[in-house]
Amino acid sequence: MKHLATITLTAGAVLLASAAVAQDKVDGLPKTQIQVAGALSNLTLYQNFEQPFWTKTVPELSNGQVTATIKGFNEMGLKGPEMLRLMSQGVIPVGTSTLAYFASDNPINEAIDLAGLAPTAAIAKQVTDAYKPAYEAFYDKQNIKVLGFSSYPAQVLFCNGAMNGLADLKGKKVRTSSRTQAEFVEAFGGSSVTLPFGEVVPALQNGVVDCAITGSMSGYSAKWYEVSTHLYALPINWNQQIHAANKAYWNKLDPKVRDFLQKNLDTMFEKIWADAAAETQQGYDCNTGAAACKQAVKGKMTLVQPSEADRALLKKVLAETIVPKWAARCSAQCVQDFNGTIGKIVGITASK
Repeated sequence: MKHLATITLTAGAVLLASAAVAQDKVDGLPKTQIQVAGALSNLTLYQNFEQPFWTKTVPELSNGQVTATIKGFNEMGLKGPEMLRLMSQGVIPVGTSTLAYFASDNPINEAIDLAGLAPTAAIAKQVTDAYKPAYEAFYDKQNIKVLGFSSYPAQVLFCNGAMNGLADLKGKKVRTSSRTQAEFVEAFGGSSVTLPFGEVVPALQNGVVDCAITGSMSGYSAKWYEVSTHLYALPINWNQQIHAANKAYWNKLDPKVRDFLQKNLDTMFEKIWADAAAETQQGYDCNTGAAACKQAVKGKMTLVQPSEADRALLKKVLAETIVPKWAARCSAQCVQDFNGTIGKIVGITASK
């Protein structure tokens, strides 16, 4: 880990390598070398955005003055939940990780991604942008500079067996990856099961679980379509990524480098959010074998569209169960911040 102490930039920036909008090059930047701890290296956020951003876009736009190397945190032998602690300590100057990993550290980290909160990518981004100042204030006290947020595609239900609506969760064993997902499943009478991502395929195949939640395209990449029959097209949550830096490290960078990086990171984040929506649909298409799928291999799953009644039921459960349970374990300040931002967007008031 020693080499990480010399990291020179932000591990979270993401910009589509083939971006349609050209960006202006910047002259006069001081020579800066960056090592980045990126997101999971086997997923498209890293492959299509982070890696090309740091290794191609940043050097090109800085005329070679700012260069970077990047590895996914998994390639460094890390699991993800330790990333913010290591950034706070300065061991990792810049990094990316899934915000939900830190829910057990503080429930504020669940605020923007409570199950059922954002039924579309547009609402998920609106919620995230609105609550960002609360995260900036919270993490500033931990010596962490929040650089921004991005998102994976929608987290949805893959089931090996009929799944025609939320009522069908009753009695089902469902693999979940966060506390709020577990509360969502249990609210509909299902049982939450904790399993590593790599163990889901045999678990679905052998009936250890009936359903599992993951990103629509992540499930496709892991070939869940081979062991699942039904895909329920209702975004449960989004698994937002936090991109951050050790505050002391960030403040020591030349101001021109900071401005250059933040400007381009912001552009990248916008592109990742747009891609999250498009990739959610691509996941639906490829898992079910739709003609719009751009991948060579196509699944044969049944795509189930949620009814208006299910959407209404989900909002009811969100307001009466999921948000109250979260508010009970979060601080008065984070609940107040929720009501002043997210609550106004989704029409729900949290109470301590």
